[in-house]
Formats: sequence, C-alpha cells, structure tokens
Amino acid sequence: MTSKDLGGKICIVTGAGSGLGKAMAIGLSAAGAKVAGIDINPDAATATAAEGAGNITPIQCDITSQNAVEAAISSIIEDMGGLNVLINCAGLGMSWIRRDYLTNRLNFWDTEPAKWQAVMDVNVRGAFLMGRTVAPYLMAQNQGRIVNVTTSLNTMIRGGNMPYGQSKASLEAATASWAEDFDVAGSAVTANVLVPGGAADTPMVPHESPYNREKLVKPEAMVAPAIFLASDDSEGINSMRFLGRLWDPAASDQDNLKASGSPAAWPELAAAAGAGQPKTS
Repeated sequence: MTSKDLGGKICIVTGAGSGLGKAMAIGLSAAGAKVAGIDINPDAATATAAEGAGNITPIQCDITSQNAVEAAISSIIEDMGGLNVLINCAGLGMSWIRRDYLTNRLNFWDTEPAKWQAVMDVNVRGAFLMGRTVAPYLMAQNQGRIVNVTTSLNTMIRGGNMPYGQSKASLEAATASWAEDFDVAGSAVTANVLVPGGAADTPMVPHESPYNREKLVKPEAMVAPAIFLASDDSEGINSMRFLGRLWDPAASDQDNLKASGSPAAWPELAAAAGAGQPKTS
C-alpha cells in the first residue's frame, strides 16, 4: 500500500508526551503533518518533539481547564495556520490510582473520591473540552476529524478496573453521539474511535505487572490507522471504532476497514432494545 502524505494537515494529539499519544504524534509527523503535541508535562512534550520529523510543536496544557484548552487551541490555529485533526489520547489509568492494581485488586468502594474525580476529569471532561472547542472551527470549514482513544469493550466493564473503564465507556458513547451531531448538522466533520485492541506496552501498564510485555500491543500499532483517519481517504468514515493491532500497513484501506473496523459504541444493543429518538409531529 502506498504511504499517505499528510502534508498540509494540522493535527492536535493530546497525551503526546508518552505511550500511544507519543507514537501517534511522531507517526503523523513522519507522514508530513504539522503536529501540536499537547501534554501536561512540558518536558515530556518537548522530548516527543525532539523525536519527530521536525514538525511537532510541544504544548503544555491542562486539558481539564476550559480556559487553558481554549487558549491553547486558539494559539495553535493562529500559529500553525489552521486545524484539521484532533486526537484525544490524554488519560489517567488505573496505575495512577494504585500502581499494583493488577495484583492488589482495587474494588470500586476502595477508590478515593478525589482520585476517581481526577480520572473522570482527564479522560472524559478533558476530551469533551477539546472536542467542544475545536468543533465550531472544524464545522465552519466543513472538514475535520476527531479521533477519541477509548479502550477494549471488556475493559470498560471489568471489575477492579474503575473508574478507568467507566471513563472510557463514557468517551466511547460520547464519540457515537458527537458523530451523530455532526451528521444531523449536515457537516462533513467526523468522530471515530481508535484503540490498541488489547493491553498496550505503555506506562499505563507498570513494568512490575504480571503481563509479559513482549505480548503487549506496541504503541506503533496506532500509527497507520491514525494516519488513515487524518487523511482525505477517510472522508465519510464516521462513528466507527478501529483496532490498531488488526490494521495491516501493507494492506489496502478497504481490507483494513473490514478487518479492523466496527461501529462505535453499542448500536446493536440499542437496535435490539428498540431504542431511538422519540418521534415528534
């Protein structure tokens, strides 16, 4: 498959200082995009920029602050000349609450409310603030992509995994809702989900965990699908979720859409329950 050229594309990646966000920021940069690498840790964002193709701008921002988000996005659009893609990847995981959570189960009733709130603030509120702020700009130009990084569906409901799973289930549902909002508004802007497709070899999985790290999904698995979603070739792809580990960079886009993609959230459950918007006369 011919590699994609993202020259002229301007992308924001949150959580760009480490893990999946770092891999995607570097990968988008290598494909020619100008990337705003946002992280709350300025040193981490700067380190990622140093590994990029010379077109990653490190930006320190607390995405849970409305004022900080609005100021950062305004500066990015002005300084970088626009915006085409937002990838919401910043997040707090279970190891932030209890580092040995994989061997020392953290029941939901044992979670400190302040830490529960912090995870929800970053993983849900932060993504909402970023999406809310970029949406009017993307809609005005009738072109743009929002990509939300959630998690495997079973991880969302696994015991001993709250509030991380809970927060990602919320973001998954939000993605489907945002996608419908864009569609109903008649906008060409899209919202999709991208996940590794299994536990990933990132700092969210502590090195002292019982996982065999050789079997973990590598962060680089996110790069090829992220580049596709950032490209013009993904036009019309909306309300989908993609598994990075099933995306073959050597295969065609159509083959990857079939192998890696499925509808975002849980539309089959809604259909089985007869759910839908109430009809008005």
